[in-house]
Amino acid sequence: MPEGHTLHRLAKQHHQRFAGGQVRVSSPQGRFADGAALIDGRVLTRAEAWGKHLLHHYDSGVSLHIHLGLYGKFSESSVPMDPPVGEVRMRLIGGGRSGEFHGTDLRGPTACEILQPPEVEALTARLGPDPLRRDADPERAWARISRSQRSIGALLMDQQVLAGVGNVYRAEILFRHNISPHRPGKSLTRTEWDAIWADLVELMKVGVRRGKMHVVRPEHDHGAASYAADRPRTYVYRRVGDPCRLCGTPVLHSVMDARNLFWCPTCQPS
Repeated sequence: MPEGHTLHRLAKQHHQRFAGGQVRVSSPQGRFADGAALIDGRVLTRAEAWGKHLLHHYDSGVSLHIHLGLYGKFSESSVPMDPPVGEVRMRLIGGGRSGEFHGTDLRGPTACEILQPPEVEALTARLGPDPLRRDADPERAWARISRSQRSIGALLMDQQVLAGVGNVYRAEILFRHNISPHRPGKSLTRTEWDAIWADLVELMKVGVRRGKMHVVRPEHDHGAASYAADRPRTYVYRRVGDPCRLCGTPVLHSVMDARNLFWCPTCQPS
């Protein structure tokens, strides 16, 4: 599932390409036909992301909400676009303020829906602070973490505690700060939390700028390759059984709340 930096990068791209101008919206697949009709021909005023959610706001007051889930993907295209191929949930074409037209097709999202303002407020109200948003308040997350008996590994993945962090950032940020994913949230010190938050902000900004994750510090980025082609080089994520980049201990794997968990038992003692 795409993590928060991917959605922020998409929001930035869509705002630059489409905001400020009328857009043409259709649903070649048909499943979003009614929603597409509500925004077709309207002016896209702003695109933004909150965690793993993408929002397009329109001059009519409604918003388009997209959650990519496991299989959702945008494919960008020049205009005129070729005929739709496959199950295209939504096609969007527009020129924005620049007048240079672009198109994008959306396939396979978990959510593609029109929301009224109260529904947008309800959505964002149930999400935790997003490290990539300027209005993020890390105190909200700390208030929940510092009182919780749940493991910090589970808390970091809870979008109501912290929005936008997925499995890769969870595994890597805990390794970078020598924190076992099994430690209860309330066992963390304020100093540890402040360091985690600051590191997430910086790492996720890098992800937005470069379009990919960079989580291994330069002095450790040697030897072991990434876990798969075109994937980030990591400390522990998807490296089960491989030697830790720092100490050589085999990386461990377990399942926590139905998600794969990776950590080094030496560098992250419980």
